[in-house]
Amino acid sequence: MSILEELQWRGLVADCTDLAELTKRLASPITLYCGFDPTADSIHVGNLVPLLALRRFQALGHHPIVLAGGATGSIGDPSGKSAERQLLTSEVLDHNIARVKVQLAKLLDFETPQNPARLVDNASWTAGISYLHFLRDIGKHFSVNQMVAKESVRARMEDRETGISYTEFSYMLLQAFDFYALNRDLGCELQIGGSDQWGNITAGIELTRKKLSHTVYGLTLPLIMNADGTKFGKTVAGAIWLDPQRTSVYRFYQYWINTDDRDAIRYLKFFTFLTAEEIAALEQQHTANPGARAAHKALARAVTDLVHGPSATTEAIRASEILFGGELTGISEATFADIVGEVPTKDVDGVALAGAGIPLVELLVLAGLCPSKGQARKDVEGGGVNINNVRETNFQRIVTANDLLFGKHCLLRKGKKNYVVVTAKS
Repeated sequence: MSILEELQWRGLVADCTDLAELTKRLASPITLYCGFDPTADSIHVGNLVPLLALRRFQALGHHPIVLAGGATGSIGDPSGKSAERQLLTSEVLDHNIARVKVQLAKLLDFETPQNPARLVDNASWTAGISYLHFLRDIGKHFSVNQMVAKESVRARMEDRETGISYTEFSYMLLQAFDFYALNRDLGCELQIGGSDQWGNITAGIELTRKKLSHTVYGLTLPLIMNADGTKFGKTVAGAIWLDPQRTSVYRFYQYWINTDDRDAIRYLKFFTFLTAEEIAALEQQHTANPGARAAHKALARAVTDLVHGPSATTEAIRASEILFGGELTGISEATFADIVGEVPTKDVDGVALAGAGIPLVELLVLAGLCPSKGQARKDVEGGGVNINNVRETNFQRIVTANDLLFGKHCLLRKGKKNYVVVTAKS
């Protein structure tokens, strides 16, 4: 299966400038690139589709380039945006690029001698160009009529309240200049990106043809939407980041586990490197017994392995099992800290716990799990209360410092899903 056939099977081809010609060209290694503007110090899951596409190309011997927009990031791409982006300083952009490079190394191979991935910054070829030089050498090749006709520009111009600034209007020229510069300097012949980048990509193809008389290609990947119509990669808490300092590995894993049933197989195709046969087998299991969530588990494990590594995935799975009643024996403090961030917490008197302790029925009321001591006693006697996931039926039980995990936490559960982490405070 060729790279284009695989992308088509996975549902990852939206538009292509000349599919037949590109298919012929891809019979031998090609240099291709995908760009991103470093507007944050982390990639989010919405960036994964084009980056994983680069990895798919690299696995088949092609030469991938990741372009960090040190120049374009200071302007802001209007594509898919209803308002102008916040302008960032060069210092912030440099910091973001350095942080993101660490994450890119998990997705692409920068060390292989055969076809190593490369990270380039478009500030390196735009910094020395004057405004007049850019207008004379680049701007003259663009018609304002054509630029206005581009979807990303037209949509913003039709919004009378927001409109589009001249700064953002110029973004298309800068991205086109990127493709031209990469073809001129590195022999890059293919640009890939989300379908909202189609206008910018075709502008670069035209500029390269006019300036260098070279044929280059564009390929866009679909923008991913959830089956319920919500935007992929967004939650109530915000974006799902690849940096574990911004989105914990546990929460990252849970994002994929909680994929809508209607999206599970699609996302296995989009975000994993499982084969067609493996995904077909998971689809059969998913259809026969959706409650087993085999497809969801395979998806969450594969993506978390890829981004954070197998050991971090194992810890995330362990944390997930704990919130379904799994044993806490041997759990690491870091894993438990992820749990603390996901369930309600309640501070209690650490001095009292260290001394005579606190009666369990009283602690259940303090934690908000029971409305009264009387109800707490009934819940305990009925077998519905757990301390650190161990059932407790003695309503006279005293919770002491010996029950604290890592000397400060105790996990209380009433019923199957009502958790509170009690934390001892001095």
